[in-house]
Order: sequence, then C-alpha cells, then structure tokens
Amino acid sequence: MKKVLIAVDYDPSARKVAKMGYELATAMNSKVILLHVVANDIQYTPLDYSPITGFGGYMDINPLKQESLDWARKTSEQFLENLKDHLSDEKISVLVEEGDIPSVILKCADENNVSMIVMGTHSRRWFEEILMGSVSEKVLHNTSKPVFIIPMKTKE
Repeated sequence: MKKVLIAVDYDPSARKVAKMGYELATAMNSKVILLHVVANDIQYTPLDYSPITGFGGYMDINPLKQESLDWARKTSEQFLENLKDHLSDEKISVLVEEGDIPSVILKCADENNVSMIVMGTHSRRWFEEILMGSVSEKVLHNTSKPVFIIPMKTKE
C-alpha cells in the first residue's frame, strides 16, 4: 500500500474519518491524499448543522451562483488544510475537485494510482438513499481497489 485516498465531506464526522484513515495509512507507511468533491451548491447550504466542520457564519449562502461555487472550492481547500493541520503531517496532499462525487472519487483514485480508498458512510433517511443512492456504495461497486468504509451513525 503506497498511497491512500481519504475522501471527506462536510459532515461533522469528517474529522473522525480523516483521523481513522490517516492512522490506517501511517500504519502501512502509505502516503495520504485528502479529497473533497464539490458536487453542487445545494450541498453547501445550511441544513441541520454548519456545512463546514469548525466554521460558522455561513448561513447566508446564495445557492446556484458561480460565486457560491468559487466560495465552496476555496472553503473546501481551507477545510482540507485545517484537517491536514489537525493530523500534524505536512506531507499530506490535498485535492479539491468538482463533479459527481462517486465518479470524481474513482477518477482521483485512478489518476493518483492509490492503493486504497477510505471514506465514511452516513445513516441517512431511507428516502434520501432511494433518491440519491449511497456514494460509498457506488464507489465500492465501481472499483477494483480496496475500499475502507467507516460507518458514521447519526442520532435521529
């Protein structure tokens, strides 16, 4: 295992996913790449928590505007840099990409020749699962690389 890709979103569990993925990678002496995929502006509008772990004051986001997409990209880069600082390892690479989340994760894994993909999975409502499907499930079924999935249960 030479490289591990850790895909994180803005859920409050992202730190835990990054930490567990990082610990797994360092146990195997692997390089680490942190990835966040900017999917669309709706993902960055406030729901039941601040969209960015550890950041506040973003309650007035205007969805579906280019400024929002630019803001999301810049904020994602800062978020990943904060995770990198939290893990205290300057050798960690960070990537922010745009597009369909599962497709981009798979593309980044192939382009960076990673040995393993690490990601969290959420216990969302069944209706959301039916409409959107599971990102982790789509990644798992469309790669030959090992995928380490960290379950993140949320309290209803």
